[in-house]
Amino acid sequence: MFTKSQYLAESSDSAQQSLQYLKVKGDFSLENGSFLTDPVIAYHTFGQLNDDGSNVVWVCHALTANANPTEWWPGLVGQNDLINPEEHFIVCANILGSCYGSTGPKDFNPHSGERYLRQFPLLTIRDMVKAHEVLRAHLGIKEIYLGLGGSMGGQQVLEWAIEQPLLFKNICLVATGAKSSPWGIGIRTAQRMAIEADPSFFSSSPKGGWKGLEAARAMAMISYRTDSVYNASQREGSEKIDGFNAESYQRYQGLKLQKRFNAHSYYALSKCMDTQDVGRKRGGVQEALKQVKANTLVIGVNSDLLFTRNDQQILAHGIKQSQLTFIDSNYGHDGFLVEAESISNILENFLNEKK
Repeated sequence: MFTKSQYLAESSDSAQQSLQYLKVKGDFSLENGSFLTDPVIAYHTFGQLNDDGSNVVWVCHALTANANPTEWWPGLVGQNDLINPEEHFIVCANILGSCYGSTGPKDFNPHSGERYLRQFPLLTIRDMVKAHEVLRAHLGIKEIYLGLGGSMGGQQVLEWAIEQPLLFKNICLVATGAKSSPWGIGIRTAQRMAIEADPSFFSSSPKGGWKGLEAARAMAMISYRTDSVYNASQREGSEKIDGFNAESYQRYQGLKLQKRFNAHSYYALSKCMDTQDVGRKRGGVQEALKQVKANTLVIGVNSDLLFTRNDQQILAHGIKQSQLTFIDSNYGHDGFLVEAESISNILENFLNEKK
């Protein structure tokens, strides 16, 4: 673990809403035995830390999100929402491997002088939590009132609450799991195969793999949504034999992500999701879940195909002080974002009970 003298803050003097950067000096070791040299952690903070440091809400983001939850979780995090900067000191760090400010595949390896690209080391969820710990120490945070995350963000919160069981007072895990299932790994492998099928992915361009990324995103949408949503929203009003609404929608979603994300980051982060197993070197999932001491709210989406009801039940049964609830949504896994208002109401009741 790094000591305080080993990190160098490079924060701007602008408002808190501006992206800030923490440069970690030296070699940041990873779980697989490799390391990143002088990695950068990009992060946002909103609000002010109160006098006793008891108002911290740490939001962990999902696969392709950034460090600003007010942009992608409105209705839950924002000025007029349950999690707001008037009451809370909100922290969200961009995960390692991303293309939104923290060190990732498109950045330069200081040892070779070349971009990492396909040589970017394998990351695990534990590596991301280790980076969160470095940032937490830099910010002087001693305790976290609420750890909150959905999907890959929930994986981080869970891992962190096992690593540091006395750090969190409350955690909220939304549409996530303790261990990546063969089903989830299979879905993400198929997406990476689509990226690998794009010859430009193997070029030296940081934009390589962009067509493969479009295909991967289109494939991912099938696991993020449900047949009922597609059948309702992409219904045809005439007798077509080509140019179907669903096809246009899939291509649109692929192009939309390609314009804002990076194929190498998508590839690296999807592999990171595959590594999730809180029971690794801890005697199994159930033994690991016993380490969680925080009051825990587990929220599942009934129609989620990626993180199923069983995944949520494993969490709730394994964590002693936990509550489990499911929300009804036609949006499948994406319900963890779409149904922010419902999640906010459930979380508010939970937090009020724990006061």
